[in-house]
Parts: sequence; C-alpha cells; structure tokens
Amino acid sequence: MLGYILRRLLYAMPVLIGVNLITFLLFFSVNTPDDMARSQLGAKYVTQNAIEHWKQQHGYDKPLFFNQESVGTGKITETLFYTKSVSMFAFHFGRSDGGRNIGHDIVQRMWPSLALAAPVLLLGLLTNIILAIVIVFFRGSYLETGGLILCIILMSISSLFYIIFGQYFIGRVMQLTPISGFSGGWHGIKFLILPVVIGVIGGIGTGIRWYRTLFLEEINKDYVRTARAKGLSQMRVLFVHVLKNAMIPILTGVVVIIPSLFLGSLIMESFFGIPGLGSYTIDAIRTQDFAIVRSMVFLGAVLYIAGLILTDISYTFVDPRVRLK
Repeated sequence: MLGYILRRLLYAMPVLIGVNLITFLLFFSVNTPDDMARSQLGAKYVTQNAIEHWKQQHGYDKPLFFNQESVGTGKITETLFYTKSVSMFAFHFGRSDGGRNIGHDIVQRMWPSLALAAPVLLLGLLTNIILAIVIVFFRGSYLETGGLILCIILMSISSLFYIIFGQYFIGRVMQLTPISGFSGGWHGIKFLILPVVIGVIGGIGTGIRWYRTLFLEEINKDYVRTARAKGLSQMRVLFVHVLKNAMIPILTGVVVIIPSLFLGSLIMESFFGIPGLGSYTIDAIRTQDFAIVRSMVFLGAVLYIAGLILTDISYTFVDPRVRLK
C-alpha cells in the first residue's frame, strides 16, 4: 500500500509541473507584468517609472524563464517562473499582488468553504442515492416516469434561480434564515442552512439520474437474480447488494467533487457572503490579482490528485478483489 501511494505521488509530479507551467504561460501571455502594474496602480495615466517601481516591489522585474544577467544557478532561480511558481510545490504561495499573505488567507478561508461544501456533499450524496434507489424500486411505474421528468426539469433550471428564489422566498418572505453573511462557531449554522439546502436541491436532478443508471446496470446481473431466488426482499437486494456493488463508480464520481471541499462554490459563496476560498478566488479575478488565481489553480490540481489517490485506496474497502500493490 505504501509503495503504491509513493508511486502515485511520483506520477503526480509531472502533472503538477505541467499544470503549473501551463497556468504560468497562460497568465503571462494574457497579461504582462506591465499590464498587472497598470491594473493594480489604478490610475488612468501611469508613468513608466511608477510601473517599474511596482514591478520591483512585487518581484515582477525579473525575466520569465532565463536570466542572462545572473551567474550560475541564478540564471534559473532569479526568474519569474522560479520565484512565483516553483515555490508552490513547497506550498509557499508568497504574497498577492495586493500585498496579502496568500498562505495565511488560504488557512483562514478554507474552514468556511469546508463548512459549506462538506454538508452539501454528504447530504446530497445520501439524498440522491436514496431517491435513486426508490425510483429503481418503482421502475416501470408512473412514479419512475414522474421522477425522471422532475429530474429533467431540475437539471434545466439554472443554479442562479435556486439562489435568488431561496434568498427571496425563504430568507426575505418567510424570514426563516439570514439572506447572507457568515459567523464562526455554532452561531454560523444559521447562515449555512439556506446555501446547503440550495446546494443539495440544485444537484438532485443530475445526481438521481446518474445513480439510477448505475443501479439499473447492477440489477440485471447474476448475483441479483441469485439473491431474489433465495427469497430476499426487493428493498434488501437494492440497499444491501446492489448499492454495495455500485460503490466503485459512486466513489469515482465523488472524487471530482473533492476539490470543492476546500475551494468551495464560486457562485454560492459570492451570493451568500461566505468568506471562503470560492469568494476569495472571485475577488482575485475581479481585482486581477493573478498571484492568488495561480495559487488557487495549483491548489485545485493538488486536491484533485489527492482525491484520486484516496479513491483508489477506498476501493480496497468496498471491493476485496481490488488490491493495491
């Protein structure tokens, strides 16, 4: 097991290097350091001296990849790519273009994102699986047809509608929860109820259809017919046998959502005023603070790879036939 994890970590390094390099090239091909300086200084007419001073203060006065004026290893280390990107592999994100400590901001903001995304993931997963099994149980009936039509309707509605409708009807008209805001500790639960409910409802349509497809593929297999021949009830067959054997594709689908546990929902956090990493990223894009955006892209890649490794490890618990060597 340990050897497998080490190999996967080694395989992940070229992927992270590629993501880091592509992100760096994209950002600095779209916006040069001079453009960043003009954006941050905010003045309509910015002198070249002010631009050069800003670049020197924020470390953007170096060449991109190769510094001909330096000697030895300085030709590589005294470059923008090395100072701004390579240090991320040690999780040293440096400072934002606005002067903030990015690492400190990530640590502070990851907890609100986790407090929002974890309940949405767990409650959404539980709700979608139970409803999908119920629809499979009543397959061929009007309940299945009506459920599938409702799923398609829910999938067709924009997530912005759920947010705006929830804030207006539940928050303002019924006044059951605050419309927006956040607070630490147990007092913050009241601010999370509405976005969590909206997050779960917004994913019901897609989730039910996905899990229904998985369960329908399992119920026609030999082990299901054997379980029925032994006299097991349909509900027991679905919840015990079918659900257990469908866990591997379920876990594979969950890994895609894992980065959102820390990165949060970009739209949800912005609309509800939750100071998480999602709103942090949106604010950085709005202010064109590319140091923060590059850090969030790199962090998202790291979390996705970590999710893949955790998923492979979890396979051994749901399917004893799988062995990681």
